[in-house]
Amino acid sequence: MATAVATTGGKTVKRDSSFSWSGMDKKGNRVSGKSLAPDENSLRADLRRQGIAVSRVKKQAQSLGGGGKVKPEDIAVFSRQLATMLAAGIPLVQSFEIVGNGNDKPAMQKLILDIKADVEGGTSLHEALGKHPLHFDDLYVNLVEAGEQAGALETLLDKIATYKEKTEALKKKVKKALFYPAAVMVVAVVVTIILLIFVIPQFESLFKGFGADLPAFTQFVIDMSRGLQDNGIYFGAIMAGAVYVFFYFKKRSKKMREFLDRMSLKLPIIGPILYKSAIARFSRTLSTMFAAGVPLVEALESVAGATGNIVFETAVLKMRDEVATGQRLQRAMENTGLFPNMVIQMIAVGEEAGALDAMSGKVATFYEAEVDNAVDSMSSLLEPLIMAILGVLVGGLVIAMYLPIFKLGAVV
Repeated sequence: MATAVATTGGKTVKRDSSFSWSGMDKKGNRVSGKSLAPDENSLRADLRRQGIAVSRVKKQAQSLGGGGKVKPEDIAVFSRQLATMLAAGIPLVQSFEIVGNGNDKPAMQKLILDIKADVEGGTSLHEALGKHPLHFDDLYVNLVEAGEQAGALETLLDKIATYKEKTEALKKKVKKALFYPAAVMVVAVVVTIILLIFVIPQFESLFKGFGADLPAFTQFVIDMSRGLQDNGIYFGAIMAGAVYVFFYFKKRSKKMREFLDRMSLKLPIIGPILYKSAIARFSRTLSTMFAAGVPLVEALESVAGATGNIVFETAVLKMRDEVATGQRLQRAMENTGLFPNMVIQMIAVGEEAGALDAMSGKVATFYEAEVDNAVDSMSSLLEPLIMAILGVLVGGLVIAMYLPIFKLGAVV
């Protein structure tokens, strides 16, 4: 049976394939499962050693793309599982095999197998992870490298897992804050368009025999309905083109991203949440990097990319340059004008006491809680506002259609 191979360091390393199997255990009970093995014969031999009489083995097909998409939360779960395995004293390669075997997502399983094959071929873990920059950024790789050099890989992986879990939880809170109002507004627009295209024309045909001038508001709504019916396809094309151009330049233009990030921080309600989120990410990443023994200047470079906002990223890179010339971190933070006084003072205390990781960790915990509270508060604030907007949109159309009927009643 064919088995995928990889060449690493001049060696050819077999990559395990995924098999599904079924059989009988020692007690005569039917059992089944999924396992990783170089080939079918190896799997059968391994299962026999476990006392399982195999009746069926089937190799699972894997698409070229690995099936599905590896998400940041998958990496967070993988980090926690690997940290747990190593803390339990399980060897690194065996840990990869166990974690990969227990993963149901083909794309994630393929990623784990690729890393396992590289490690088996003699590549260090941080180098194997560095071959997959889409899933393991410089921060992740640098922390693993620091753990390998210090001989405390399981400790560093535990810190990485905690860091990934907290940052992903923070991202979900921010996405929740942005998604709720956006989703309601999209529904409101869709409902309005449906009313204008399908419902208003019915009233228009009713009003043709009215025999009097329609109220101005009603006539405006009818004209808008006609315009949407006659030119709706053009409006749709223009809107789709505008959205495409927006995302095209957002992806490729640094100036546009900086403008959008800067403006997003000034938005009412949403802005403070994004601002606190950026500070929480800055503090959490700095705490994790410094606790891992990464020098401050190198740590700030990774911290810059983890803030999630290009305004903060630019400011942190400027701070890195100032710290590299001998400036204190506290003074460099003050020069940016971005950080609250409380954050600056806590970082200053951490510098003085030689506990920068602990103090920045406290700052991160505080601002993560602030983001959580702000999201909850925003939801309660936006609910009446959204109801008012829906009422104006839908209620306005209803009123516009019933005004002529009220006028007819007054004439009669």
